[in-house]
Amino acid sequence: MSKLFKKLKEGLEQAVAHKQGKISLKTEDIVIPEPPVPYNAEEIKKIRERHCYSQGVFARVLNVSVKTVQSWESGQRNPTHSALRLLEIIDKGIYHPEIYKSK
Repeated sequence: MSKLFKKLKEGLEQAVAHKQGKISLKTEDIVIPEPPVPYNAEEIKKIRERHCYSQGVFARVLNVSVKTVQSWESGQRNPTHSALRLLEIIDKGIYHPEIYKSK
């Protein structure tokens, strides 16, 4: 019997036992954050400038292309939900990578 099969079988047996009232399963509450607020072109540029990032460095920090940052700042495109979360994290100062020039 493979490990995966054993785990699946164990899980199903626990589910049946729980349904029959023989056992109670552990539960855990988690808090899911609200979706990030959208940032407009001007706000994105202000975040970048406040942290003294060039568009190229900002793109590297966010793992997007420079053209993507340029299109956000010009209002041609809007960041995806995951990019909005990254912008929020940087905007709130939760993540602030220090950028150093190599000598």
